[in-house]
Amino acid sequence: MSMAYEVGGRSNQKQRTREALVAAAQVQVREGRAPTVEEAAIAAGISRTTAYRYFPNQRSLLAAAHPETATTSMLSDAQSHDPVERLDEVVRTFGRLVLETEQQQRTMLRLSLEAEPDEGLPLRQGRAIAWITEALEPLKGQLSDAEIRSLVLAIRSATGIEALVWLTDIGGLSREKATELMQWSARSMLQAALAGSPPRGTRRTS
Repeated sequence: MSMAYEVGGRSNQKQRTREALVAAAQVQVREGRAPTVEEAAIAAGISRTTAYRYFPNQRSLLAAAHPETATTSMLSDAQSHDPVERLDEVVRTFGRLVLETEQQQRTMLRLSLEAEPDEGLPLRQGRAIAWITEALEPLKGQLSDAEIRSLVLAIRSATGIEALVWLTDIGGLSREKATELMQWSARSMLQAALAGSPPRGTRRTS
């Protein structure tokens, strides 16, 4: 969301300044650091005072630099109506995004664990939940809303940066094997639901 300063005059120039700060932050995050607003300003050749007009603190800067911010869907234009195919595409694309931006994802995961509950960090905004929900839209009418919701949450718990960190750092898997296992887990949960075994506690009574 744009700050009041950004929507004033000379909007094109201000947009370029903002993009320069975000790009500088992204470079440093990819190197494994969590840059402050001042560090991003120095890297971008922008004054500290100007930088703080765009980002009042480090968290707002890093949230803007998060790779998922502008991603609204993980499905291609030629969408299948098969929920298995749709979910495979979403989990595969999501996994590729996580691998390509792993350092940024790890930084945001750490910050989300340290943040207060009401802070609007990307990992707390449910973007992946929305992507998985979209993939499972063909199940409406076949499963109840509660069953679909529980299935979405179960799949999300087995995918993304959180799952990658556990599978690689603790489970000792390679990143290739970890992403394959996430894909298998998601498909297995969906197939179990389709076979008449939705998540426990959500089974319809009528």
